[in-house]
Amino acid sequence: MKVLITGAFGFVGSNLAKSIKSDLNAQLVAVDIYQPPNHSYDEFIFWGELNKRKNEEIDTIIHLAGIAHDIENTTNEATYFEVNVELTKQIFEYFLQSTASKFIFLSSVKAVADKVIGSYLNESDTPNPQTPYGKSKLAAENYLLNQTLPINKKVYILRPCMIHGPGNKGNLNLLYKHVVSGIPWPLGKFENKRSFTAIDNLTFVINTILEKDVEPGTYQIADDEVLSTNKLIELIARSKGKKALIWHINKKIVYALALLGNAVHLPINSERLKKLTDSYVVSNEKIKKALGIKKMPMKAEKGISKTLLSF
Repeated sequence: MKVLITGAFGFVGSNLAKSIKSDLNAQLVAVDIYQPPNHSYDEFIFWGELNKRKNEEIDTIIHLAGIAHDIENTTNEATYFEVNVELTKQIFEYFLQSTASKFIFLSSVKAVADKVIGSYLNESDTPNPQTPYGKSKLAAENYLLNQTLPINKKVYILRPCMIHGPGNKGNLNLLYKHVVSGIPWPLGKFENKRSFTAIDNLTFVINTILEKDVEPGTYQIADDEVLSTNKLIELIARSKGKKALIWHINKKIVYALALLGNAVHLPINSERLKKLTDSYVVSNEKIKKALGIKKMPMKAEKGISKTLLSF
């Protein structure tokens, strides 16, 4: 088996390459804008050289490359579309001309909703993203879904929620630094439920699609269990052998500080507060049914603990 992966040396790509090598022993071709000195890939191609390699014998293309959601809001909307949509078009055109039979696109639940209305999010919900990131991911999805496919080619759109694992640099890393600093967590009044995606569960899904005849389609990816932010604080403290310091400050005071943070760049602002305190539960029933499993292999708490050990 030969697999081409774009965005090969990012957080997901690096973990995925190790997993594919370990579980499937496939030949891996990396497509990215740079090549680190040490990696798990067999070949490397710069984006600009991709069209010169049209005769490659490839079984599957996994498209991970893109710009992630910028919580600081410093990335303009045009850049999101230039990277997340135009790169998708470029690699998909390569897919159509290649020998590859499967195309896996890593989208995001943010292509559907920034806030979950109701108990949970599922694939039948009408997409209504509000951020440039979510809009660009949805535009890329729609482009793929509107293409006419040869009978021997299949497209898989995967929508994970926040991914955690070794090398994670997102909000979980920020929470970790906060707890390690010894500063009390001030958002104890906010009791929420959030879905996460362990990198082990994401790689399990992708490896299964590579190996088996899975029905093509759009799938949400999430751990089976949900966690609150307060629970994450407790898990981080436990990983450091400490007791969690959680303050239960009045919500009105916290909201006021977040508004102030929007103007003067405090550690907390409205966007970050929303990410840390909103509930966001994602259903993973469709992908489990497609894979023929009852449970994801990695439990949420175990995956978080594994991530924290890597920090």
